Amino acid sequence: MNPLFTGLFDDAAIFPPGNLPMADAVRAHRERAESRWAPLLGPFICSLARWDELVAATAGGPPLRVSLVVPDIAADLPEHPSVEIVAVEGPAASASGGTLTAYHEIGCDEITATRVAALRDAGLRLKIRTGGVRADAFPSEARLAGALWAAVRGGLAFKLTAGLHDPIRHRDPATGFEHHGYLNVILATARALQGYDIERALADQDGERVASAVAGIDEVLVKAVRHHFVSFGTCSISEPVDGLLRFGLLEAVV
Repeated sequence: MNPLFTGLFDDAAIFPPGNLPMADAVRAHRERAESRWAPLLGPFICSLARWDELVAATAGGPPLRVSLVVPDIAADLPEHPSVEIVAVEGPAASASGGTLTAYHEIGCDEITATRVAALRDAGLRLKIRTGGVRADAFPSEARLAGALWAAVRGGLAFKLTAGLHDPIRHRDPATGFEHHGYLNVILATARALQGYDIERALADQDGERVASAVAGIDEVLVKAVRHHFVSFGTCSISEPVDGLLRFGLLEAVV
């Protein structure tokens, strides 16, 4: 398994537009965790508001690794033997992340070098929203490039969420929304580490060219890329996996 993709896909199946019922989502996650694609799988994402549903769906099984979306990442967390909280995500950062991995969500336009330094010094990570159910939830290449550049050059680990199920930048014919591609983001992160322009990497819609460039990232740079770009939330795991297969990036395990 290419370490560039290990643990890259956080399972957000219960969130829009997937909206899978909790029990079905937990069952599917556990099945994937036992499949050949298990190394690609990140934690199951659930909101604190649905904690009781999560506990009911996981009861009697092995502990489920969960990233919990909360109103305040510094608040006390619930506990249950069937749930292992491995991270928290939220819009408020009233204190440091402590010993638990904590992602602070802020808008692209607020991600500056000063803000990045403050998050890093507080022991927090960054969460960037790259899509949603409205067109204005999708940042332009320029806005996302500015956010990624600030994070990477500031040495801050980040995750992305929403709109990234496809590997390549594209316009969705059904909605007209301009989606970013997760391979574009990987390439942009690599280019930022090298000090190169990254807006072009985010805008490139030539799938073969982007995939070839990603496949050419060397071992040392792969580690640096994933140190910064930790994962992204996706309501579909099969779609991004299919994307890697389409470009021959998972042939070793097929």
